[in-house]
Amino acid sequence: MKLSIVIPAYNEEATIEHLIRHVQAVDLGTIEKEIIVVNDGSRDGTGQVLRQLTGIRHLSHERNSGKGSALTTGFQAATGDMILIQDADLEYDPSDYAAVI
Repeated sequence: MKLSIVIPAYNEEATIEHLIRHVQAVDLGTIEKEIIVVNDGSRDGTGQVLRQLTGIRHLSHERNSGKGSALTTGFQAATGDMILIQDADLEYDPSDYAAVI
């Protein structure tokens, strides 16, 4: 079983690395995690931060197309049996994944 976690990101340089580390640390037992981050045309250092991280799939839009478009890109790339959306600003707590599943 695989869970795809799609993270749309726009100008999230300040929080993106912390968020991804938190998502990576979540223990889901036998469920594999696929972390897909869609950089939606950020103008800050979000893209640079993402290029330095390992254990994620990093996709990019050249210009900002909106959250819906970023999610669509992420959904199309997802290979999991289930998909969760995780906002890059930590609006949702990754520790709740097991309860949601």
